[in-house]
Amino acid sequence: MFIGPTSQAPRVDEGRDEKLYELEIAFQQMPEGETPAPWLVDRLLRHLLTDITGNTHRAEFCIDKLYSPDSSTGRLGLLELRAFEMPPHARMALVQALLLRTLVAWFWRQPYRHNLERWGTRLHDLFMLPHFVREDMLQVVKDLQRAGYAFEQEWLDPFFEFRFPRYGTALVEGMELELRFAIEPWHVLGEEVSLVGTARYVDSSVERLQVKVSGFTEGRYVLACNGRRLPLRRTATHGVYVAGVRYRAWQPPSALHPTIAPHLPLVIDVIDTWNGHYVGGCTYHVSHPGGRSYETFPVNSFEAESRRINRFWDYGHTPGVVIRPPLTAVSSREFEYPPTAGFSVNDAMPRPMASPPEELNKDYPSTLDLRYKSR
Repeated sequence: MFIGPTSQAPRVDEGRDEKLYELEIAFQQMPEGETPAPWLVDRLLRHLLTDITGNTHRAEFCIDKLYSPDSSTGRLGLLELRAFEMPPHARMALVQALLLRTLVAWFWRQPYRHNLERWGTRLHDLFMLPHFVREDMLQVVKDLQRAGYAFEQEWLDPFFEFRFPRYGTALVEGMELELRFAIEPWHVLGEEVSLVGTARYVDSSVERLQVKVSGFTEGRYVLACNGRRLPLRRTATHGVYVAGVRYRAWQPPSALHPTIAPHLPLVIDVIDTWNGHYVGGCTYHVSHPGGRSYETFPVNSFEAESRRINRFWDYGHTPGVVIRPPLTAVSSREFEYPPTAGFSVNDAMPRPMASPPEELNKDYPSTLDLRYKSR
């Protein structure tokens, strides 16, 4: 749940931008095959596999106990993959171990020699969304199958559903809207004085979800969240588009941008630009829709799922066109509308709703950040 540059397992390319350049130099100095100096791996990678503060233990690949010449406890031959979390089921743990064993066997037989990719902000833009994470997982499975390992994509489906639960779906004008949980890297705040001493809090008030629409007609329909246009991104499947929404879920006493109030609830609208009106949508409540606070934890997964389902409504979109009554003769002045003079034929026609303008965010082009106001 807690990932990013200030987490317990940051990637090597999260933090300093020049780390990948230095890592490429370290790979060029890495000996192949057996070497009389096994400690050389530790010395080449120790200062690169760290977090932004230089902590060697808080890294995605922790080599503290691999082969460090500093102490005997550092020469245990252990490589910690700290980005993996414990699965909730034993069979999922077996699949996770099988995946790692397959990758080690493949790389031992055929080393992976490719240039390092500079993802930039795409790392926290695209690969925080479930759709692109799934596509990345599918690419890994295809690579394993081409290498001769019979690994199946279906084996990883429980991991995907566990990490990215689906909030709900709604059908609007033949289109299917799907809302899923997405990953949001949290920031560690500056030092503050607390009752027990100096502390650094984590700003967990910002969350992200993915909006996925199928059967979408580009050019006619527009998706909006809380009145702002979603930056839909085309996928490999025709008519399927995805976008991320970053929002403030709650208001902690200490957080980044304390003047921004929570964006609750999230109202997703489908706008027909040809006819100029809202055709439908859905609503997602971050907490209990009635404003209640749960006093106990869910007793099992079924109760947790029911709470999540209750927060999603497949209705509740923004009201669209206001249609005034036509200009017809009435028998009584009591029921005449409007009662004042100056009523024209134009007032009897529906007033088209203007679609929200397109917002361009060069840092996060696939995510609508409700906290950020583009210019």
